[in-house]
Amino acid sequence: MDKTFNQWKRQCLKKMDQSKKGSVDQDIEHVVSLLNSREEFFTTSSCSGRTILIDGAPGSSGVQKQNCTWLFVSHQKCTSEDLMSGLEKSSGDAVLKFEPFVLHVQCRRLEDAQLMHSVAINSGFRNSGLTVGKAGKIITAVRSTHGLEVPLSHEGKLLVGHEYVNFLTQTANQKMEENLRRIHRFYQNLQSALITEKLQKLQLPDPSDSQEPQHPPDRLETEKDKKDKTTQYWLSCYNNGTIINIFILHFALIVVMYKIILILHFNYYTSSGKI
Repeated sequence: MDKTFNQWKRQCLKKMDQSKKGSVDQDIEHVVSLLNSREEFFTTSSCSGRTILIDGAPGSSGVQKQNCTWLFVSHQKCTSEDLMSGLEKSSGDAVLKFEPFVLHVQCRRLEDAQLMHSVAINSGFRNSGLTVGKAGKIITAVRSTHGLEVPLSHEGKLLVGHEYVNFLTQTANQKMEENLRRIHRFYQNLQSALITEKLQKLQLPDPSDSQEPQHPPDRLETEKDKKDKTTQYWLSCYNNGTIINIFILHFALIVVMYKIILILHFNYYTSSGKI
C-alpha cells in the first residue's frame, strides 16, 4: 500500500496544474507546500477562495462553470466597480458567487485522514469530510459553508441597483477576510498537530517523569548507615532482654575460666612440692 501511495503522489505532483490560473494560489502556497513535504500527505486540488461573476445561458436550470462565461474572478477582495464592469458584459443570467477555501488531500492511512479532518473542523471548516475509494485512495476534503450565491441579471438585464451591488461587494469582502483568518488558523493547527504526532511516534518521555522519584532506588550503604544499624540492633536487644542474657552468660564464662585457672595453679604447685 505504501508503494502504491508513493506512486500516486509522484504522478499527481508531476502533473500540470489544471486550474484556470495554472498555479497554486498565493494565500495557500505555504499550506500546500507543508502538506506535500510530508510523506503521509499530498494535495490533489486547492483554491484559496474567490469572488466570481459568471454569465450563464438564459433559461438554464443552474450555473455550470464549464458551460458559462467568466465575467470576473478574484482571489482577493474586490470593488463594486469590478462587479459593475463585469455585469456590463453580461448577455445571459449573471450570478455573483463567493467560494471559500477548499482543499483536497490524499492521505496514506486512515489515521492520517482523521488527523487532517480533525484539524479542519477545529479551524472552522465545518463542511469537511473524508472518503475512501475502491482503489484504496483516502481523500480528506477541507470545506467551509460561508459561501455566497446571488443572481444579478437575467438575459443581460440588470435586476438590482448599484446600491445593492455595493452591499454585495462588502459582504463578499467580509467573507474573504473571514476565509483568510480560517486559512491561517488551519495552518497553525496543522503545524501543531503534526508536531504532536511526531512526538508521540518518538515516544518522548513526559517532562514530569524526569523529576526525581519520590521513592528513589536503594543506594550504597554508607559507614553512618552501618553504625546506625548496629546501634538499633543493640537497643532492640536491650528492649527485649537479650542483652541482659548475654551479660549473664559472659559473667558465667569468666567465673568458670577463673576456677579453671585456680585449679591449674593448685595442681602445679602440688606436683612440684611447693605446697
